[in-house]
Amino acid sequence: MANVTHDATDMAAQDIAINWRNLIWAILAVAVMIVAIVIEDDWFLNFVHVFSGLLWTGIDLFLGFIIGPILRRVDFPVRRAITMRLMPRMLFVMPTLAIITPTAGWFMAVGQGYLELAFPELWWLIAALVITTILSIQGILVLLPANILVYLEMRKPDPDGERIGRLMRRYVRVVAFQGTMQIAIIVIMSRFATGL
Repeated sequence: MANVTHDATDMAAQDIAINWRNLIWAILAVAVMIVAIVIEDDWFLNFVHVFSGLLWTGIDLFLGFIIGPILRRVDFPVRRAITMRLMPRMLFVMPTLAIITPTAGWFMAVGQGYLELAFPELWWLIAALVITTILSIQGILVLLPANILVYLEMRKPDPDGERIGRLMRRYVRVVAFQGTMQIAIIVIMSRFATGL
């Protein structure tokens, strides 16, 4: 019975392909952000920024502190099945959120005059910019390639478990770091929301 489950899990994992139609949702989300910027509606731009930031933060925290530790403790066929379903979606969701959140935040900062702040209040803006830059760079240059490499390795008939393990450990560490940075950005954004 265990072999049947193992074989079924492996076959199911190999059948999962990247659904490029998800790119439509990513493009639509970026288009909504562009509309919010172009029409210069403060409420709408704030909504786009906060909503995308909420999703980005929630996903980072959930993956880094809940899913990551669970995946490390399950058998490889189970980890493979979950990862093969998760990674193709993450390829679209996380880069989109990593682009929308800081971009909308930048335009909000410009529109609300935060670039004109004097020191020491300007340090809050600088901290927000540094953190979002780190988060975006890590997301696009570390996590996205790791997603792709793990996905491609797991699609192979005989995946290299050691390589996948290394990539996933790095992925989970970076996501956990991102979760910590997300908490820091929430502290900073709370400061902005309540007034500097």
